[in-house]
Amino acid sequence: MKVRRFATIPNPETTLRKMSFARLRIPPSLWMMPFLIAGVLLLTAGCALLRWSEGDKSARSIISLDGTWQIAEGGMDQVPSEFSRTVPVPGLIDMAEPAFTEPGPKVEDRKAFSQKDPRRDAFWYRRSFKLDSVPAVARLKVHKAMFGTKVILNGRKLREHMPSFTPGYFDVRHILKQGENELIIRVGADRDALGGVYPDGFDFEKDRYIPGIFDSVELICSGTPQILSVQTVPDIEKKSVGMQIILYNMGVKTNVNAAVTVTVREADSGFVAAKRELEPISMNYGSTATIDINLPIKNCRLWSPEDPFLYTLEVDSVGDNFKTRFGMRTFRFDPESGHAVLNGKPYYMRGSNITLYRFMEDPECGALPWDRKWVRKLHRRVKDMHWNSLRYCIGFPPEFWYDIADEEGILIQDEFPIWYGGKGWSTWPEQLKTDQLAKEYAEWMRERWNHPCVVIWDANNETLTDQTGPAIEKVRSLDLSNRPWDNSYVPLPVPGDVLEEHPYHFYNSKFKLSQLAEAKHAPWGGEGKRQGG
Repeated sequence: MKVRRFATIPNPETTLRKMSFARLRIPPSLWMMPFLIAGVLLLTAGCALLRWSEGDKSARSIISLDGTWQIAEGGMDQVPSEFSRTVPVPGLIDMAEPAFTEPGPKVEDRKAFSQKDPRRDAFWYRRSFKLDSVPAVARLKVHKAMFGTKVILNGRKLREHMPSFTPGYFDVRHILKQGENELIIRVGADRDALGGVYPDGFDFEKDRYIPGIFDSVELICSGTPQILSVQTVPDIEKKSVGMQIILYNMGVKTNVNAAVTVTVREADSGFVAAKRELEPISMNYGSTATIDINLPIKNCRLWSPEDPFLYTLEVDSVGDNFKTRFGMRTFRFDPESGHAVLNGKPYYMRGSNITLYRFMEDPECGALPWDRKWVRKLHRRVKDMHWNSLRYCIGFPPEFWYDIADEEGILIQDEFPIWYGGKGWSTWPEQLKTDQLAKEYAEWMRERWNHPCVVIWDANNETLTDQTGPAIEKVRSLDLSNRPWDNSYVPLPVPGDVLEEHPYHFYNSKFKLSQLAEAKHAPWGGEGKRQGG
C-alpha cells in the first residue's frame, strides 16, 4: 500500500461548531423532571451528530432529488416571486407543465454563435426536501445542467458551476438544517448565458438548444473522512486490479484515524474476488490522503462486448463507504497497424454514432432519453445489428447510459461537445482557452474512468484548433489506464492516439464498397501518421 498525504486545504466556508454541556445536578423535586428529559434528548441528538463525525461503515447516504420540481422563468439575478409550473428532473424545459412559450427557440442562423432567447434570460427550479438529521459531510451533486448552474440553499447563495456537461459539486454541510430545506437552482435560458467562455454544445446542424437539468441531482451525505474519488486500473496480465483512493477529512473533528477496507465482488453473484483491510491513516482536519494499492482477482474474468462481465468495488472508511463498478479489460491502438487492441488481441470496431442532443429537439423525443427500458432497448438494437461500438457524438448522455453500455457490452468513444469545424468552415471562439478546457476535461474523466465501456477520450468533433491539444496534455496523466485520445483533425504526439477521419463517400453517387480499401483518407489539419480510425 502506498499512501500520499497532502497539506491542509483551506476552506473559508468552514466553521467549527463546539458543543458543551453543563454538569447536571439531580434536583430533589419533581418539577425539574422536564428539564432532565430535555437534557437527555439534547445529549442523544449531540451523540447522533458526533456519530457522523466519528464515522460509520454504512455512513454514506445518497438522497435522490430527482422527481417533480417547481419552475419559473425570469432574469439571471432575481429569484422569481411565483413558481406556477412543474417540470421533471432530469429532463428539459420543454417538458414543463403548463408549457412555456418556445423554450430554446429555433435559431435564425445555425452558424451564429450568439443565439439569445428573446423571452427570458434564465429558468429557476425549486423544490424542498426533509432531513431527519444533519450529517457531518454533505455535498450536493448536479450531474449535468444547461446552461450553467447557480445554487441557492435555504436562502444562501453558493458558488456557480458554469460547465454544462460535467458535474457540479457544492459543499452544503453548514447550510443544511434538520427538517425542511429549500433548494433553488438557476440555469441559463440559452447558450449566451455562458458568455463564450465555456463549451456550450454549439452544433450548426441543430435548430434548437433547449436548456434544463438534464441529469440527476443528489445529496451525498457521510461521516468523515469522505471518499472523494476511487479509480480502478485493471491489469489483465497479472489478473489484478490497481486502485487509487482519495480521502478528504472535511468534517467537524480536528483529526481522524481512517481505517479503510477494500472489497471486490462479482457484480452478479456477489462472490468476493478480493479483500484487504488497510492500516489506519491519521488525517488532520482539511487534509487529503491518496492510497494506491493493487489486489489480485480470484477467478479473474475479462470484460468484452462478447462477455460484459462486471465487478463491484466497495471502499469502506471510518466515516464513509463508496461503491463503483469496473471491468477487467485493457484497450489501446497499435501505432504500427492502427488497429484496436482489446485485452491484448486485435479487435475490429463496428458501429456508428448516437447524437443525442439532436434528438432532444425532436418533437417525438419526450422523456425517452431518461427511460431506462427505452435506453436499454436502444443499446440492444445496436448489438442486434452485430455492432460492438458507438460514439456518443457531440455530447454526453445521462450518466446511466454508461451503466447500460457496461452491462450490454458496447465500446464507447466518448466525445466532448465541441464542434467548430476547420478553416473556412466556422470560427473557433477566441474565449475558449486551454485552461478552462482542461478543467472540464478533468471533471469529465473523473466521472467516467471506471466504466469499462469508455475506451476513447474524444476531445472534440471535426475541429481545427490549437487549444484542445495542450488541454489534453494537462489531464492525460489523470487516467491511470492511459486510454487513447482523439483530438479530431489535429494529431497528438503520443503513439496510439487516434485521428478523426469522416470520409463521406455518399457524396459520390458512383462510389462502391469495393473501392473502400483504395479510397483516399479524409484530410486533417496537420501532418502526422494515421493511427486508429
